[in-house]
Amino acid sequence: MIILYTLFAYFLVLLLISHVTGRRADNSTFFSGNRRSPWYMVAFGMVGASISGITFVSVPGMVLTSDMTYIQTCIGFIFGYFVVAFVLLPVYYRLRLTTIYTYLDHRLGRQAYRTGAAFFLLSKMTGSAVRFYVVCVILQRFVLDALGVPFVVTVVAMVGLIWLYTRRGGIKTLVWTDTFQTLCMFAALILIIYNVARHLGMSMGEAVDMVAADSRSRMFVFDDWMTKQNFWKQFLSGIFIVIVMTGLDQDMMQKNLTCKTLREAQKDMCTYGFAFVPANLLFLSLGVLLVALAAKDGVALPAAGDELLPMFAATGRMGMAVVVMFTVGVVASSFSSADSALTALTTSYCVDLRSRPGDEKLRKKVHFAMSVAFVVFILLFHSLNSTSVIDAIYVLCSYTYGPLLGLFAYGLLTRRGVSGHMVPWIAVASPVICFAVDSLSKTMFGYTFGYELLMLNGLLTFAGLWITGRKEADVESMNVEKAR
Repeated sequence: MIILYTLFAYFLVLLLISHVTGRRADNSTFFSGNRRSPWYMVAFGMVGASISGITFVSVPGMVLTSDMTYIQTCIGFIFGYFVVAFVLLPVYYRLRLTTIYTYLDHRLGRQAYRTGAAFFLLSKMTGSAVRFYVVCVILQRFVLDALGVPFVVTVVAMVGLIWLYTRRGGIKTLVWTDTFQTLCMFAALILIIYNVARHLGMSMGEAVDMVAADSRSRMFVFDDWMTKQNFWKQFLSGIFIVIVMTGLDQDMMQKNLTCKTLREAQKDMCTYGFAFVPANLLFLSLGVLLVALAAKDGVALPAAGDELLPMFAATGRMGMAVVVMFTVGVVASSFSSADSALTALTTSYCVDLRSRPGDEKLRKKVHFAMSVAFVVFILLFHSLNSTSVIDAIYVLCSYTYGPLLGLFAYGLLTRRGVSGHMVPWIAVASPVICFAVDSLSKTMFGYTFGYELLMLNGLLTFAGLWITGRKEADVESMNVEKAR
């Protein structure tokens, strides 16, 4: 029962924050936070929003298969955030955008605008629902089943709570709730690390020395070009992952666009960009410590890396206090990503597809409908109960970001126009071609694409737009380009 009491207190704090920030809220508050958010609050909260519940569970388990080489990708993240801060943010702020896909309307026309927004809605709904589903399953399996809570109740209650505390203040509320949730997540992570070290009979200093000396603490791979863990593959992929999944994602950019000025938004972006290396280093170090604890206790390591942390933290092996911390950490990290996803989906639909940013009744209806759709998607994944289907959806989401990369790169790096009717076809064809290339490379050369498939996808979209496009953009688009 202590878990339910803890979660109840946690949700009460979220509702209190929502009540305070949501007073006298209108659509401007919901969509842009009236552009008054303190940059340091946005920066701190964005760390939590970028680390989903799956990340909280999965990153420690990465040490089982790839040691600490994920740090190479995190180093690439830093450079990606600088690109977003000094290339994309100036464009978004000059045009005073509510959704970032409006830039495509200014620069490339209505077809490109609608295509970009549609790809975002598709990828964000499926990807966020899958991530939240996996977290619900983890909590159900390791925590709530023992309390007799049905899975349907778990899903409806968790999504319903997100809807409840975001329905009024929207993005303004999220700036503050994300700060609270990030604080809870890191507090839980540090306390779990402390408890693991204690069970190993080590002080924190000794635990640091043990992690540094362990063979699984290898971070860099420069000698094998065929492996996915090669430094340059991971580093360059990290840069493009941030550009696409942050800079071209309404969900991740919406809070950054609530800062008072461009300069404050840039400070926010660069600050939390640097935070990802130490944050993920903590997760990976926890993984190394858990492997050592398994060896000490004579426990077999799980076949799936995702089960490494839950095996110790959610089963009571280290006491009820750790179970509570694990539950709070997973809920905090999953809520801080799911709540912003729902808000961004509502914003994009109202502004991009319905072109009615001032209609408050529509916004409330769409926000509720998106929450219901979220529940339906999660229960659908649960009924399928197939890991292969979930993996396929993750692959689909990774493919859908490529066309966004190509569209924005074409708009920013060239002065050419597009053939509007061809844009949707090109955006669909590029991922299909990428899938064929990936399949053939495995069969013919034994080469498996990793994150670099995203770059190929964007390049194909860019090439298709260039081949079918016009030599010069129209007058309105050119004026926007000059304003840049």
